[in-house]
Amino acid sequence: MKYIVTHTSPDMDAITSVWLLRKFLGGWDKAEVKFVPAGDRLLPLPKGQSFDFAIEKRGQDEYIHVDTGMGPLDHHQTSDANVCGASLTFDFVKKGLTQIEPVINSEKLEALTRIVTFVTEGDHFKEIFRPEPLADYHDFSVVNILDGLKLLKPNQDTFYVDYICDCLDAILNDFENKIWAEREIKNSGIEFKTKWGKGLGIESINDSIIKLAQIMGYVVVVRRDPRKGYVRIKARPNDLSNSKGINLTLVHEKLSKMDPNATWFLHVSKKMLLNGTPKNPKMKPTKLKLNDIIEVLKKI
Repeated sequence: MKYIVTHTSPDMDAITSVWLLRKFLGGWDKAEVKFVPAGDRLLPLPKGQSFDFAIEKRGQDEYIHVDTGMGPLDHHQTSDANVCGASLTFDFVKKGLTQIEPVINSEKLEALTRIVTFVTEGDHFKEIFRPEPLADYHDFSVVNILDGLKLLKPNQDTFYVDYICDCLDAILNDFENKIWAEREIKNSGIEFKTKWGKGLGIESINDSIIKLAQIMGYVVVVRRDPRKGYVRIKARPNDLSNSKGINLTLVHEKLSKMDPNATWFLHVSKKMLLNGTPKNPKMKPTKLKLNDIIEVLKKI
């Protein structure tokens, strides 16, 4: 049997360490998690044995202590604010990643790095330095969800681990998508000028690009799906400095005249113009090219 040992009432550092081991350390995906009081070990070290290796063998069983036990994957013997149990575990499992996935893609490796960086900062209470630390949107983070679960379901350590590990699986996918979008914007995005400000056009199957580009400051974004030919045009929502904002009505009228056979849907907000969506499989894609649409947006 394989066992991962961490402390009771596990925090994000402990759970992320467990997640990394189960997900990326070969043969440890079904390891059972054991809980001990913080700082303790499940079993004492045999006399004369040191912490030379993270994996401890006891007969036919193997144990890894994370975020407790003062071993190689416990950071409580160092004051380095850039180190936590998850960062030590990440360094440990990185050595074996290629044994699990012959070619681990760079997006996944970068995504894991960002996850571990976030967990490390939180483990050293650096969230107080984030922008608007009192804003309610922080309470929707996985860290705050874990805190809430402990109030909702007290003393259910296994439940916390399983629940947050599912969340980390989802976050990993989301980060990979984000990193892919960042690279596509940099390498394939077409920047153009409109009367409202700078716009971005791109051919991509990754719909995350639209939101990311808006966050990056583009006031209008056009994404054309190269597989299905569908087009999505989205403008930034109104803010306090721009109460009128962008209106895509004229863009809708122009594109409808240029390609009357295509299905165009103008959202009631006038900030989203769609040609194709999974929500409506009957929509007909436009025959217009990305550059045709960009030219309309430049001239409106």
